[in-house]
Amino acid sequence: MDKVIETDALIVGAGPCGLFQVFELGLLDIRAHVVDTMPAIGGQCVELYPDKPIYDIPAYPVINARELVERLLEQIEPFEPQYHLGQEVRELSREDEKWFRVATAAGTRFRARAVIIAAGVGSFQPRRMRLKGADRFEGTQIHYRVRDSADFDGARLVVLGGGDSALDWVLALNEKAAGLTLIHRRAEYRAQPASVAKMHELCEAGKMQAHQGQVVGLIENGGRLTGVEFQDLRGERHTVEADQLLIFWGLSPKLGPIAEWGLNLEKNQIPVSTETFETNIEGIYAVGDINTYPGKKKLILSGFHEAALAAFAIRHRLYPEEKIRLQYTTTSSVMHERLGVKD
Repeated sequence: MDKVIETDALIVGAGPCGLFQVFELGLLDIRAHVVDTMPAIGGQCVELYPDKPIYDIPAYPVINARELVERLLEQIEPFEPQYHLGQEVRELSREDEKWFRVATAAGTRFRARAVIIAAGVGSFQPRRMRLKGADRFEGTQIHYRVRDSADFDGARLVVLGGGDSALDWVLALNEKAAGLTLIHRRAEYRAQPASVAKMHELCEAGKMQAHQGQVVGLIENGGRLTGVEFQDLRGERHTVEADQLLIFWGLSPKLGPIAEWGLNLEKNQIPVSTETFETNIEGIYAVGDINTYPGKKKLILSGFHEAALAAFAIRHRLYPEEKIRLQYTTTSSVMHERLGVKD
């Protein structure tokens, strides 16, 4: 029989909120194992938007997603979390009043006294282009995410979409591309108004083009994608040269096995108590975009707050007879010892 890993806390999700959960638990002397379906640490934040600038992280006027994850990993290093990547949690069941049994698709098994779900929107897949031949260029000339913005330096770039992701990358890549065209299916954009205004400024300055319509064909020559054909809102057809095509039509979120764990769900989100961030199942908590409660805001900052309160609730669950004293990392010798700080 394979070994069962025993842990006080198991975190499902290795994105920013899951990583900060490690930190908050560690401050309270609770060690954790972390499981994620992604093959690398960072979750959807790094997988989809590694170079996207983030402006609302305290003390950082601007930081990109990849750097944020690197800083979080540095912060939680003293607590030596154990990672189990590329593994989807398939089974979760209660063993008794104190323990849960958890198993992944890879066969890793855990006994955990508390489970924290920090799985973002769950498993997801980008909405893909269905045009004939599109799959042949996927990963080489057709992309649904940006792994390295340098890949588009000097390219004739066409971006499809009208949400924040599309506009963010239009603004970020405009100076790097040899030519940039944005195509959206209607005149109204779902992105932040400031981003839309900046995009229009670039168009007026002749630094890029924007069209409304639907891509109806791919143009190729010698086995390479060389452009796209689109139909505008009047039904007229046009062609645009392209070396690279970026598609941001949104994600299709799926909870996957999480939906079968007996948790209450509201529109694929998990309702929680705002005092403890515990779900309807005692001992299972949810932080970050996966949870919902009155006034919920889907911000990384909010997820950090939720992780802090969940950690105190978990400490009380594990050691109900102990009184938990709030200690400050600036002055507490206990906190300094846990963090490896020399007084």
